[in-house]
Amino acid sequence: MQTYQIVTIDGDGIGAEVNPSAIAVLGEACGERLRFLAADGGAAHYVKTGAVLPADTFAACRESHAILHGAAGLPGVTYPDGTEVGNDLHLQLRFKLDLYANVRPIRLYAGVTSPLTGWGAGSIDYVIVRENTEGLYASRGAGVNLRGEVVTDTLVMTRKGVERVARFAFNLARRRPGARRDGQRRVTVCDKANILRSYAFFRAVCNEVAADFPDVEIDHAYADAITVHLLKKPDFYDVIVAENMFGDIISDLGAGTVGGLGIAASAEVGDTHGLFQGAHGSAPDIAGQNLASPVATILSGALMLRWLGERHGDATMEAAARRVETAVESVLARGEHVPRDLGGAATCTEMTSAICRALA
Repeated sequence: MQTYQIVTIDGDGIGAEVNPSAIAVLGEACGERLRFLAADGGAAHYVKTGAVLPADTFAACRESHAILHGAAGLPGVTYPDGTEVGNDLHLQLRFKLDLYANVRPIRLYAGVTSPLTGWGAGSIDYVIVRENTEGLYASRGAGVNLRGEVVTDTLVMTRKGVERVARFAFNLARRRPGARRDGQRRVTVCDKANILRSYAFFRAVCNEVAADFPDVEIDHAYADAITVHLLKKPDFYDVIVAENMFGDIISDLGAGTVGGLGIAASAEVGDTHGLFQGAHGSAPDIAGQNLASPVATILSGALMLRWLGERHGDATMEAAARRVETAVESVLARGEHVPRDLGGAATCTEMTSAICRALA
């Protein structure tokens, strides 16, 4: 029987609460097939040791089957250039392990009310695939600040980078049932090809990749226009692929339409490694008070199970992923346990116990 070693990094703030919650749920779903290895990292660890990602933690991550991360970042803990230390934990892992695709599912669950009028459970269900290692964010730590008067950051795109994330998006669309509106498998390319040559290049390479997927429709939307479309016609979308910064922005917008970041799962994956964490931050203002919602981290754990199943041809992991997602939705739908960010009063431990009971 295949077992999987999962490195767990709690990180900062509520990470120390939501990560153990996800571990408990995943353990309930998979039993002894998952072996968890705790590792250090984050802003608080940087304050103590000078390393946000210790060498032994990175070595463990490199050798593991997957990484489950809570959250990272603390107010005031920054590098001399003003950028946050906490973010550097997953950024280092992203670049060192070549996690080139950031996967952000946007789904309206039963029991959650969308701020968009008239949309019910399951009527919003699409995935944003964000190129994760290039684009504007590739300039992090490499931009120029000239005498405090002129500052530049460079947007970087390569044919390899765009092609592989586009191919990832089209393959994902092939595995999905299609857009909620019409059942059409569709990849929407989000860019600003009408203004900048870099985005025109992004679109052109995506169009080339589309030729290999005649069963998947290709669609195009400018980054400014899609912010309106995601509010007016979210059921039209199936898979959206975007450059790093644009993908970052629209994925948070999408999360807002289905309940917020507290329910937003996230996966950062490459060809051989995967990092899974909720899309929210470390929320130090509520840390240690049992007030955080573990839902986003638990759903990220389900993404991890699905990725492990697909990567290793393990149908039982994929089935476990569906069971976790179903358990989360059943708890939310009953309305007995609702986390604070969704208007309820359930604690982190209450939500965790309820989801484990639903699994059992």
